[in-house]
Amino acid sequence: MRDAQHRLPFPPLSAHPASSFPMPFKELILLALDTLRASKLRAALTLLGIVIGVFAIIVSVTAVGVIESAVTGTIESFGSTKFSVNARPTVQGSDGDRVDYRPLTYAQVELLDERTRRPVGIAPSAGGGGVRFRAEGTVTDPNVNLYGSNEHWPEANGFELDRGRFLTDDDVRLARPMIVLGADLAEKLFGDRDPLGKTVAGDRATYIVVGVLKRKGETFGQSMDLMGVVPITHLFATYGRADRDLQANVIAANAATIQETVDEVIGALRVIRGVRPGQENNFEIETNESLLEGFSSVAQGVQMGGAGIGLLTLLAAGIGIMNIMLVSVTERTREIGIRKALGAKRRDVLRQFLVEAVVLCQVGGVIGVLGGIGVANILGIFFDTAGVVIPWGWVGVAFVGVTFFGVFFGVYPAAKAARLDPIEALRYE
Repeated sequence: MRDAQHRLPFPPLSAHPASSFPMPFKELILLALDTLRASKLRAALTLLGIVIGVFAIIVSVTAVGVIESAVTGTIESFGSTKFSVNARPTVQGSDGDRVDYRPLTYAQVELLDERTRRPVGIAPSAGGGGVRFRAEGTVTDPNVNLYGSNEHWPEANGFELDRGRFLTDDDVRLARPMIVLGADLAEKLFGDRDPLGKTVAGDRATYIVVGVLKRKGETFGQSMDLMGVVPITHLFATYGRADRDLQANVIAANAATIQETVDEVIGALRVIRGVRPGQENNFEIETNESLLEGFSSVAQGVQMGGAGIGLLTLLAAGIGIMNIMLVSVTERTREIGIRKALGAKRRDVLRQFLVEAVVLCQVGGVIGVLGGIGVANILGIFFDTAGVVIPWGWVGVAFVGVTFFGVFFGVYPAAKAARLDPIEALRYE
């Protein structure tokens, strides 16, 4: 047989002790793995497309799951008895820009508070980041959030008081220069010293510290405690624009009455904002459920995009697998002839090459799944999510998908191998 001239690039059947036909399924898998090991570079290049395709699918859905877990935790931390009123949606959709958009002003929120009975409290919120604070020789970076609100702000935003007191109705009505510090801001300015009664200077005003909030932690890698809260009237007096757009967080008496409270707020706010009967609201009511639904719709779009990219990559990889399998059939023509001469039937050869194609795809699928889950869960470190997110449903879809691709793109090369005439195959040089 002139072995020196016709050495096979893949391990022949005789290299395996189980040489009877039909070959056991376990032996077919071992033979397929030996085939991969015998041509590592070719196998690696073939696997690359499968790995990238599966990776694209898994990393997108896992990353969305990680972010969704963080978003859900943040939203739920505000409690189930609160909802927010905004001039436009927090999560923008295709109709997010309203033609009749007008700011939700502090005057409108005050009227809403006067004309409703069910809310336990309504907390307006204005302000933002980029403020630098100074106290006792310590200066912060210009990254502190400064909010203006009223006495209902802690309950409406899921915070608790640690020391001192919070703002009062008189503080707001008289625009007093009082401030309640977040835990991180208090630590940066005063360390272990008691900040109560001390003076802190912001960019445009000086405040007296009346309270410190309990630490709440981070969300999306950003501290929720590097901030201060002052009377909203003092914020307007310092930074101007009392007619600016703001958010109002409404507190219902309990979870059972939240829908009734929502209905009352909608009715009152339609009158306040001049919405005529039959017209659509020119404001948004957002509960925990509506925010999660809005985020989920965006997340599904991201998932479908990642899955689409992965599918296109898998299609290209499948064509590559078919090409490689055709080359393999040509190179192993003599091996196939020997198998058939020893009694292998067409279905045995067909099954052997189909198993090899499927195993090739499954190995690539395993690498892609593990890589996608690993990379996406690194995001959890930055978002401070609890536990590892594994999209088991999509993992199952990925493995079923690569199995289908292995069969679909491997059936033609396998059929070609099965149809080879044993005599002609043994003569192949």
